Amino acid sequence: MVEIRLHGRGGQGVVTAAEVLAVAAWEDGIYSQAFPTFGSERMGAPVAAFVRLDKDGEIRLRSQIYNPDHVIVQDPTLIGAVDIFQGLKPGGVVIINSDKMPANLPDLKEFKVVMVPATDIALKVLGRPIPNTTLLGAFAAATGAISLEGISKGIKEKFSGELAEKNIEAVKQAYQLVKEGKA
Repeated sequence: MVEIRLHGRGGQGVVTAAEVLAVAAWEDGIYSQAFPTFGSERMGAPVAAFVRLDKDGEIRLRSQIYNPDHVIVQDPTLIGAVDIFQGLKPGGVVIINSDKMPANLPDLKEFKVVMVPATDIALKVLGRPIPNTTLLGAFAAATGAISLEGISKGIKEKFSGELAEKNIEAVKQAYQLVKEGKA
């Protein structure tokens, strides 16, 4: 089983990203589960969402993810404010929405760290600073856990028309940056 923890702030689409990731995995023939954790916090408060993927069978575990294989960080200002790397398994992939290494990034030598300017891509392609789906493209390229086709299907299930197509384009751009080693 592969476990992924996503961190962001309310209003950034953290829960939507988790749902799209789970649908993408399902479309790829992988059992999946997605769920959020948050209270009655306001927009901008820290939010986490969790995704489990299992190629071998149904997922019966229903607890939060305390030792993720991978972490996706939608808002780099959370680094240092929330222990987003807690429990991350050695060898895991960390996807961070940033065009440069955050100054307060802890020592992550045991992990593969991928920096992606997802907000910049989202602004350019979507016209809005919502990096959630864009980061899924980077995740797919960095881990191989899901396919671009699966993400596209997941996006089309969540969105429609031009909005779906723009999100798919943003995903492809992030995927390409990572594959080309430019992120």
